[in-house]
Amino acid sequence: MIAFVSGPVAALSPDTAVIEVGGVGMVLHCTPGTLADLRVGEHTRLAASLVVREDSLTLYGFADDDERQVFELLQTASGVGPRLAQAMLAVHSPDALRLAVSTGDEKALTAVPGIGKKGAQKLLLELKDRLGEPLGTGAAAAGRVPGPAAGEPGWREQLHAALVGLGYAPREAEDAVAAVTPQAEAALAEGGRPPVPQLLRAALQTLNRAR
Repeated sequence: MIAFVSGPVAALSPDTAVIEVGGVGMVLHCTPGTLADLRVGEHTRLAASLVVREDSLTLYGFADDDERQVFELLQTASGVGPRLAQAMLAVHSPDALRLAVSTGDEKALTAVPGIGKKGAQKLLLELKDRLGEPLGTGAAAAGRVPGPAAGEPGWREQLHAALVGLGYAPREAEDAVAAVTPQAEAALAEGGRPPVPQLLRAALQTLNRAR
């Protein structure tokens, strides 16, 4: 069991990070929100979950242990594999998922691509006694360094790849990115970085309205 990976960030793509550990580059699949906080060359520590299949070993990386724990708990529900669990964490923070489950919020769960009304109802029943109550620790940190460094995927690439990874067609993803561009530009104008997790949620809302 690999509980965490610690080392310098060797490379970033829209959906993965490569962390150098003892001279070996380890690929971790991460949500856009986690990737947005990483910088090539900087040291990081990501909580990790190893998913073992007959033909593959896949590492998933998380900003903290709480996110990893929720990722693993989500997969105890029938029909939820690592990809859907990661999609749920791409759309909602751990506390937002706890709140949705504890309050029976179907709408929050159906905002995740791949979860319909019946699936949301089933998940609410199965997860109610597993996720627990919100911890109140999901506030976003402020004052981060603006803009990706050279060679790192920008917010557009991260957002587009996340939407395609969630099952939307490239053209749909492009339209959704265009729809939330004013929000991203407003953040840049204020000297900050486009908040990828919030942009992803806004993009999903535009796609849900269009369908």
